[in-house]
Amino acid sequence: MRYYETGNGSRYLNPADITVERGYSIEVFAEGLNAPASILFTEDGDMLIANSGLTAGVPSVSILRNGGFEVIAEHFNVPLLGINYRDKKIYVSHKATITTVSLDGERMNIITGLPSYGDYSNCRVDFGPDGKMYFGVGSATNSGVVGTDNLWVPDYSFFCDRPGVPILLRGQNFTTENILISNHNESSSTGAFSPFGEVNERNEMRKGVVKATGSILRANTDGSNIELVAWGVRCANFLKFFEGRLYVSNSSYDVRGSRPIANAPDEFLIINEGEWYGFPDYAGGDPITLPRYAPVGGLQPEFLLSCHPGRPGKPFAMFPPDSSPVGFDFNTNPSFGALGSIYIAEFGSIQLSTIGGEQVLFPFSGYKISQINPFTGTISTFAINRSGFPSFVTREGGLCRPIDVAFGPDGAMYVVDMGSSLPENPSIIIPHTGVIWRITRDDV
Repeated sequence: MRYYETGNGSRYLNPADITVERGYSIEVFAEGLNAPASILFTEDGDMLIANSGLTAGVPSVSILRNGGFEVIAEHFNVPLLGINYRDKKIYVSHKATITTVSLDGERMNIITGLPSYGDYSNCRVDFGPDGKMYFGVGSATNSGVVGTDNLWVPDYSFFCDRPGVPILLRGQNFTTENILISNHNESSSTGAFSPFGEVNERNEMRKGVVKATGSILRANTDGSNIELVAWGVRCANFLKFFEGRLYVSNSSYDVRGSRPIANAPDEFLIINEGEWYGFPDYAGGDPITLPRYAPVGGLQPEFLLSCHPGRPGKPFAMFPPDSSPVGFDFNTNPSFGALGSIYIAEFGSIQLSTIGGEQVLFPFSGYKISQINPFTGTISTFAINRSGFPSFVTREGGLCRPIDVAFGPDGAMYVVDMGSSLPENPSIIIPHTGVIWRITRDDV
């Protein structure tokens, strides 16, 4: 069965262009959606869907009724990156804010002022066995230094990364053009964990704060009593509890900005309270001072911190650079497959990287659904385009931007595909090209 949302975008769709693991089939469930970011199912079996606002600038939450999506609430902050549902309330995570919405549209901001004004926002919430609400806050920058790659600087010139524990800085400063003035011939120097244009002194200290960037936080379900759980998670895209453990998908460093870092693997983490997960000086559990993290033709990255809060362990699973693992779900249906298996959407590269002075798109990793073995952490491909490339590059009818995975009450897997990107600017999503795919077991 296919549902439609009226839209003016066009996108060729052909499930036959997608290779799914043997024994499964994929079909289009809904199309013409406007930059969807997240779906979930209520205890009554209703499908809720979040519109990120990344195309029209009007994030919303809708419910599937009578063959179409009916808006429950809209006009949230851009971006809206995730929703969850508990006790008849929808928990909406949008820029710097968490809002509860009832199914009849009544809303209340329960948390505001999160430090989400930089590169990465706050992700969806989930609810722990302690009854508290957990959520991630992304880093302000690529790797700890504000620079010309941070397009938000003119609007939030005061902003920078904020550590979760006290840190001592080694004192490096990075010189770029001064983007705060119209005369681009003037340069400016910026230190780590400092606003643009402010320099570091050697062994300068930064105080730890509860509302840290690159952190996992928790609060009561009414938004009160915010606490720091862990720090050093660069970009928590999605988090979810399963059997009492908190899992997080995390995007690692890019080859951009004042401190570019190459070949950094994206991560799937198990979060333990009080631990530091490596930002800004480690990737995949290893120091970024290793030669493999040096950009082609660029400088070897050095540590920003004089001493580290600990030595981060290896992630539970590691993805190739630029995979951008995002939403995931755990299989609890033996008829679908192995119990506890983790199915995760890989969004793919979200920007052009600078290699040898040229900007290049990496269409070689991501853009698929992967399966993580819950015992070993090994990753295998579950669904991918036959070409191996995203459809916005090849113009085939398969996957473009997988961003979320959720199992429905019918036992099927639902995959949210945010939409088609512009090949020349992969950060731009074309309106009304979003899709929900449905994957089922052939013998079920």
